[in-house]
Parts: sequence; C-alpha cells; structure tokens
Amino acid sequence: RLGPQIEAASPSQPAAHSAAVAAARPRSCLCRSCSRAGVRAGGRAGRGGERRGGELRRRPGSWECRCGAVVGADPAGPGRGKVTGPAMADNEKLDNQRLKNFKNKGRDLETMRRQRNEVVVELRKNKRDEHLLKRRNVPHEDICEDSDIDGDYRVQNTSLEAIVQNASSDNQGIQLSAVQAARKLLSSDRNPPIDDLIKSGILPILVHCLERDDNPGRISFETKYLLHHLLSSTLSVNLRFPPSDAVPLFLRLLHSPHQNVCEQAVWALGNIIGDGPQCRDYVISLGVVKPLLSFISPSIPITFLRNVTWVMVNLCRHKDPPPPMETIQEILPALCVLIHHTDVNILVDTVWALSYLTDAGNEQIQMVIDSGIVPHLVPLLSHQEVKVQTAALRAVGNIVTGTDEQTQVVLNCDALSHFPALLTHPKEKINKEAVWFLSNITAGNQQQVQAVIDANLVPMIIHLLDKGDFGTQKEAAWAISNLTISGRKDQVAYLIQQNVIPPFCNLLTVKDAQVVQVVLDGLSNILKMAEDEAETIANLIEECGGLEKIEQLQNHENEDIYKLAYEIIDQFFSSDDIDEDPSLVPEAIQGGTFGFNSSANVPTEGFQF
Repeated sequence: RLGPQIEAASPSQPAAHSAAVAAARPRSCLCRSCSRAGVRAGGRAGRGGERRGGELRRRPGSWECRCGAVVGADPAGPGRGKVTGPAMADNEKLDNQRLKNFKNKGRDLETMRRQRNEVVVELRKNKRDEHLLKRRNVPHEDICEDSDIDGDYRVQNTSLEAIVQNASSDNQGIQLSAVQAARKLLSSDRNPPIDDLIKSGILPILVHCLERDDNPGRISFETKYLLHHLLSSTLSVNLRFPPSDAVPLFLRLLHSPHQNVCEQAVWALGNIIGDGPQCRDYVISLGVVKPLLSFISPSIPITFLRNVTWVMVNLCRHKDPPPPMETIQEILPALCVLIHHTDVNILVDTVWALSYLTDAGNEQIQMVIDSGIVPHLVPLLSHQEVKVQTAALRAVGNIVTGTDEQTQVVLNCDALSHFPALLTHPKEKINKEAVWFLSNITAGNQQQVQAVIDANLVPMIIHLLDKGDFGTQKEAAWAISNLTISGRKDQVAYLIQQNVIPPFCNLLTVKDAQVVQVVLDGLSNILKMAEDEAETIANLIEECGGLEKIEQLQNHENEDIYKLAYEIIDQFFSSDDIDEDPSLVPEAIQGGTFGFNSSANVPTEGFQF
C-alpha cells in the first residue's frame, strides 16, 4: 500500500499508464540531498522491518522528495535513486570540494597527464620570460589605431618583397601602409618572421625614413615602433643583426633628433656590446663611446640615463682582454660625474663599472686611482643601499689587490673605519667580501698590518673565523695566515693574545684542501716565529685538539698537506724518546732531503705575549 503522500492514479488516466508509473519507481529511492528513502507498496526499508512510505511524491515520469529534489531510477543498479536538477549540482560541488582534500583522488590518467603538460608549458614560459629579463628593455609606446588610414592594406596577402619595395616609395601613403604592414606582420604571429624581414633589407630603409625631415609624424611614429619591435624581439640581437650590417645603422640612430629612437639604439648597442669582448671591441672601433657619453647631461630623462650607464658597464665588463686603454681614459671622467648621481640604479652601475676596470690588472687600477675617483668611492662602503655597498666593496677590494702603494691610497681615504659595520652586517655576503678585503691588507707591509690592528678589526676577524659561514671562515683563514707572513713578531703575538689558535685549528678538519693548507702554513709560521715560546704555542695547539688533527693529516691524500703536517709534528711536537714511524716520513723533494730553517726571517727581539 502506498503512503498517504503518494498520489493515486488519476481516474482520468488509463490503468496501464498508472501501472507504468508505479513500475518506473525504484523499489528503494534514496535522495542524495536529504538521505530520505521511499519504498513501493509491500516493500520494506529501514531497520526492524519498519515500513517507510510517504517520503516521495510522484511527478510525471519521476518522483519528488520533500526537499524538492527530483528522484529517478538509477541505471547503475536497483535499489538506488539519482538526483537531478539543482540538488545534483549542489552535491557535485560538495564532491569536488571533498576531492580537493586528497591528492589525485578521483582523477583519471588523462586528466593528470593534461595537468602535467600544462605545468610544463607554464614552466617553459616562465623560463623564457626570465631569459628575456636578462636583457635590458625599454617600454613600448602605445600604438595608435589604424582605422583612420586610407586603404585596407592586407598583411596576409602582402609579400616581404612588396613591403620593402613600397617602404622605399616616394608616395607617403604607400610608404605608411608598407611600414604598417611590416609592423602587423611581426605582431600577427606567435613566431614572427624577424630574420626574413631583416634579410629583406628593410632595416636601412627604416633608418632612412627616420632621417628624413619631410616625413609626416605618423610615418616617423610607425617607423620608430617597427624598429623598436625588431630590437626588442625574443632572439639575441647579435644573432638577428649581423654586426657588420646593423652596428653602423644603430650608430647613425644615435644622432637621430628623436630621443626615443636614440634610446632604443643605445639599448640595442648595449646588448651587442654585452655579448663578449669581440663584439665590444668591434662596436668601440666604430666610435660608439663619444656619442654615448654625449647623452650624459642633466636634461636627459632618468630612464635614458640608466640605459646609457648600463652600456658603460658593458663596455668595462670583460677583462680577457680588457677594454682598450683609450676607451678607459674616455669613460673614467664620465664615471667621476655619475658617481655623484642620486639615482640608486645609476650609482650601482657606475660603481660596478669601476669594479670591472679595477679587476683587469694593476695598470687599470692605476688609471682609476689617477682619475681621482677613489676618495668618492670609499664613502659608498657605508651607503644605505646594500647593492651600492656590495659594488663599492668589490671595487675597493680589487684596488687593494694591487701594489702596496695602490693599497695605501685606499687606506688613506679612511677605508678601515667602515669595516666594523661591514664585518657585523646581517648579510653574510657582505661579511665575506669585507674579510676578503682585509686579507689583502694583511698581505701588505707591516704598517698596513698595524693599521688593521689599530682599527680593532683583528678580534672581529677571529670571531668570523670561529662563527661565520664557511665562505667567510675561508677568507678569515687567509687573513690570519697572511698576517703571520707579513707581520712582525709583536703583531703575530697579538693574534695569540686574541685566542686565534682554537678557531684556527678547527678548520683543519674541513674538506677544502686549500683551507687546510692555509691553516697549516699559518700555524707553522707562528711556531717558527715563536722561537723560545714555541713550546707554549705547541701546548695551546695540543690543548684545543689541534695536535690530534695535525696527526690525522699525515694520512691526507694531498701530498703538500701531509708533508707539511709531518714537518710540524717532527719539528715542534716530537720527543727523543719516541721512536719515529718510518711510514710517516714524507718522500724527499727535488734537490735533496727536507731542511727547516726556523731562524729564517725571525727578528732578533724575543717573542712577547
């Protein structure tokens, strides 16, 4: 018997129709929206044999639950109903939300393969965009609509030969249409035919259009835009434009009355120059420096000046070989002007240009010193911008790699007063560069070593030797070892007083063979210089575990290390009553057996602590 809310067959309907409707209803219909179930007459549902009728109402061709969901027979099997209409959409949303909580749950292989392909494509796009960002670009100008141009120039039906021929026409209308067609040709396809367009010979025509004074503004605008589009495309500039053809044209554009055209030419030349010393020297030989430097003036827009400074950096960048001396002489006065600029980007590029020049050798270092720029460079070590500090630290660090006289020029500018802040800087890269600078000072003469001591920088170096990251520790080891070579006895004794032995010995276990050898050299120098106090130093080394580390180094795979370790133990830690292990004796070097002259280079005064 049907429940009270299930309507009986209408008397007006045939009995066969009523029977068909009843038969279409499943034995047990479950509404997914509210979990109600209804059964046909005589059926059972629920627990304990309880009848549960009256939960569904009949509709033409289907059944409706109290909640409003329409329930029909589920073709997947008997005893279950399926929800259609709004309730089904809600349930699908719930199912999708639930699937998100499980990785790959409910996803077939085709879906996951498609998603992986989409991720790969996106990564490739990002990688391509990052590659493009490595090259300096200038903003695109807004292009005007072409609706006001007479005639409909159909790009797809126009050959490159026709475009080039029409671009050379004396008819300004035909010329304008040709330039527009070329521009549309580049922007109509994902892979525009840049190489074909360049090979067609349109580039000289575009340059000629810009040089003409009788062309209307629209032709000049379209020509500039097309030229910019060619310069800022995806491919490498020097691959698209053979330098023998393109560079002279770009140099002509530097004299254009249109400033944005000059800027685009500067940008293109900068990319060509930055591709290597050969391209750089070729562009220099065509006379790029003078017109480039002519743009450095107070009236130039800041974005243009940034590009000019960036090109100057590329002119100084490569050191194998370095730029011609004449070029350096031309550039240095401009750098002396730009180092006072307030724009951070211009200042950073200026200082990096100086760092590249000073990295080329002592001759270039002397040229930079003679320009008088060092007193303006040193104060930038305390600049508020980290990128300015980094560039300045590298530049002055390169200068102190030169002769003692060149190093003294930097010290005379009170450079060491900036280093307490640099050695405690939160950025480890700054710490490392600062200790590298000081390692070159301690490699100088004894007066320069004393300047480091007087500036109270030795305790800070030892602290970084102990607590810094490995790169900083490595530079600190060089600074200490250099001091043991260049310093006097009292200066080396000052190291001992600052407790340098324990952190110095701790580096004997690192995997970097060069660091281990530097530390062994430093310890050997200290012990040799100590003379009568050598036993005291040896005890300090033994107490901090250094002796055990040195003994283990006698088995090191590096020949220089195990020989030096054997020398130290044999000379300063061996006793007469201890038999020598023949297997630990290093092989003789060329010229005979090993000899040690502990009194060499040792001052006559005693070793004081």
